[in-house]
Amino acid sequence: MITFDPDRLSARLVELDEEISQPGFWDDQERASRASSERARVARRIDLFEGLTADVADAGDLVEMASEDVELAAELAQSVRSLTERIDELEEGALFSGEYDPGPAVVTISAGAGGTDAMDWAEMLLRMYLRWAERRGFKTELLEASPGEEAGLKSVALLLDGENAYGIMGAERGVHRLVRLSPFDSAHRRHTAFARVDVTPWVADDVAVEIDEGDLRIDTYRASGAGGQHVNKTDSAVRITHLPTGIVVQCQNERSQTSNKVTAMRVLKSRLVELELEKRAQELAKERGITQDNTFGSQIRSYVLHPYTMVNDHRTGRKDGDAQGVLDGDLDPFIRDFLLGRSAAEGEDVAEP
Repeated sequence: MITFDPDRLSARLVELDEEISQPGFWDDQERASRASSERARVARRIDLFEGLTADVADAGDLVEMASEDVELAAELAQSVRSLTERIDELEEGALFSGEYDPGPAVVTISAGAGGTDAMDWAEMLLRMYLRWAERRGFKTELLEASPGEEAGLKSVALLLDGENAYGIMGAERGVHRLVRLSPFDSAHRRHTAFARVDVTPWVADDVAVEIDEGDLRIDTYRASGAGGQHVNKTDSAVRITHLPTGIVVQCQNERSQTSNKVTAMRVLKSRLVELELEKRAQELAKERGITQDNTFGSQIRSYVLHPYTMVNDHRTGRKDGDAQGVLDGDLDPFIRDFLLGRSAAEGEDVAEP
């Protein structure tokens, strides 16, 4: 069950204000940044709730008068639409309680089966998420991009920074399937391509993650793709393999090998934190006697562009005939359905004896 507790938020705001006012608060920049960001989120949710409360009262007054006034009826309809959108926003914010949910996310897209079509599909997914992020007002930063031989991308890592970015993007984790007439097939036949989306929290530098240097294999190579002469002519790109887990991360977008290594190590920390979170979730599910559906590597959504157009989410059943609109970033309905369904399922699990 989704709950919103304005009293609890108000109390948390007071706690944060007291923390921020303490002497020496700004000496620890990482801690200060986290507290300041949380205060901004809490204050925004309180403002949203108070504004909604006032606007609902105003809309109630309009209802009585709108039956006899066309202009007022149109104004009421607009008010209802605005209220609905803001209620959805408030409801979405109540879905996240995880340690890393409020923070940034690293979204990694990897081409799967399908050859050049799969690499092109990975690039299409990147474009979709960039457009979605722009709609949401999220900041984006490209951490790594490995171009395909003919077209598209073998892999790409994108940093998303916005309110509840990690919590929201958890809805996109899994395999995405594309069906279309291939532009890379001379006979223009229908092809199916796959790409996997992984999502990890972008952890702060001061988060303790134990990494033994002896467990790492670090390779350098010449960066490819856009970036200018310096990037293309030096072995500035860095690839790090964590031998115990097999996790591989790489970075080539910074201008120096040192900077690329720092970024790659931070991505590795994020991947290891995500791995630990998955283990905790599996252990908790086992304790509750719940059979957990691990969607990490499963197909979550199909995008069909031929012989008809349809986007179908296999987890929630939501379908949308405007496939191009979805590919242009209209993802919120799919994300919201998944998050609400997951929250309801978790509530049922907790309620079980």
